[in-house]
Amino acid sequence: MYRIGELAKQCQVKADTLRFYEKHGLLAPSVRSDAGYRLYSNMDAARLRFILRAKAVGFSLNEIAELLSIELDKANWACADVKGMVDTKLVQVQLKLAELEHFRDSLQSLSEACCGGPESAEHCSILEALESSSQAVRREAGTACEPQIQVHANNKAQAKLGRQSC
Repeated sequence: MYRIGELAKQCQVKADTLRFYEKHGLLAPSVRSDAGYRLYSNMDAARLRFILRAKAVGFSLNEIAELLSIELDKANWACADVKGMVDTKLVQVQLKLAELEHFRDSLQSLSEACCGGPESAEHCSILEALESSSQAVRREAGTACEPQIQVHANNKAQAKLGRQSC
């Protein structure tokens, strides 16, 4: 049996993490000592490692709870059910990566359009691009569109030539 600090140390997490998982119904100590200390079994330790591995690959607490319930009742579940959860998570990750790539491309364009010099920011191409996008969004009041940041080629050329926009 492990006390909370011992199990936390073994799994390289904080004791508060174990308490958090207990509060959310993912992990409970097998017993409590007469003094009220949480005592965890080897099975509890294995469950914690399962939780940590599932968390490490991106599953949410609710998804981990569902995986744990499947783990406890394997005979009544199919591999297809678990694979479906993984495939759903994979699609979510792919969508997030596409979103992050879009952010990266937008930031790269903004960065390339700015000379980054010591001049006043009165004509900064980054601020101008962000301002023009926010004005476009205000014109479309009531819509749920996201502002699209695109730096025009003439801003890039002006920045490279050291003209008004920087």
